[in-house]
Amino acid sequence: MTTTTTITTTTPATDAKTAYAHEHGPRLAFAEQVPEFYKAMIRLEQAAAKDVDPTLYELIKIRASQLNKCAFCLDMHTKDALAAGESVERIVQLSAWEESRHFYTERELAALALTEAVTVLTDGFVPDEVYAKAAAHFDETELARIIGAITVINAWNRIAVSTRMTPGHYTPGMYKK
Repeated sequence: MTTTTTITTTTPATDAKTAYAHEHGPRLAFAEQVPEFYKAMIRLEQAAAKDVDPTLYELIKIRASQLNKCAFCLDMHTKDALAAGESVERIVQLSAWEESRHFYTERELAALALTEAVTVLTDGFVPDEVYAKAAAHFDETELARIIGAITVINAWNRIAVSTRMTPGHYTPGMYKK
């Protein structure tokens, strides 16, 4: 007796139940259209990152990008954080950091609270208690750098969201020159 087994495979592209949505392209090649502005943003990024703990810097960038719903920056900064040795667990818990406080240091918690306050200015100001807590964990220069880091990622988020930069293709270090 001969037994014949037929194996049928379906790729995601041909199976409507598992096919991914169409990937949009960017609306605008921002860096090509305004290279002097783009280069200034890169210099601003470098200045903001100076002397800030790289792990903290990535947490700030990821959290602001979550709040701003910037998929491109989330893709980039989660990959950069993982490449720098950050744990998947801490990255996953970041969107619920207030409930997952035990994953972060008190310094990181103060910086995350400040990140949220500066990113979401719905009340028009950064609450005194948030600022005071951050000031208790960072000296004035460090605090200024943290505020600079938050400001820069918010600017990048707005560029990426408005020009609809496409997530998923970033490789850590690809923009370092």
